[in-house]
Amino acid sequence: MSCLGNGLWFIFGGIWQGLVWCLAGLLWSITIVGIPIGKQCFKLAQLTAFPFGKTVIYGGGAPSFLANILWVIISGIPLAVVALLNGLLFCLTIIGIPFGLQCFKIAKLALFPFGAEVKAA
Repeated sequence: MSCLGNGLWFIFGGIWQGLVWCLAGLLWSITIVGIPIGKQCFKLAQLTAFPFGKTVIYGGGAPSFLANILWVIISGIPLAVVALLNGLLFCLTIIGIPFGLQCFKIAKLALFPFGAEVKAA
C-alpha cells in the first residue's frame, strides 16, 4: 500500500515539496559551513518525495539542538509553512486526508530536522 501511496503522493505534491528541499540544500551548500546542513536537506528531500511507510524518531544532543535553532531561524519556518498549507489543502477532501497527514509529518520535520532519524515502518 505504501508503494501506491508514494506514487500518488509524488505526482500530486511530493515532487514540488522535494524540489523545495533541494533548493534549500543548494542554498545552504553555497558556504562551507552550511554543507552539513545542505546534506541533511537532500536527505529530507528524499523523505519528502516518498513519505509513506516511514516514521520519524526525534532525538539528538546539544549539537543537534544548536543546528535546529539556526535552521528554524533561517529555513525551517518557510518550509514548515509550505508543508502546513499543503496539508490543509489536502485535508479539504476525505480522499486527501492521508496526504495531509504526511504534510503535517513533514512540517514538524521541517522545524526540527537535526537529530531526527527516519525509519521504515
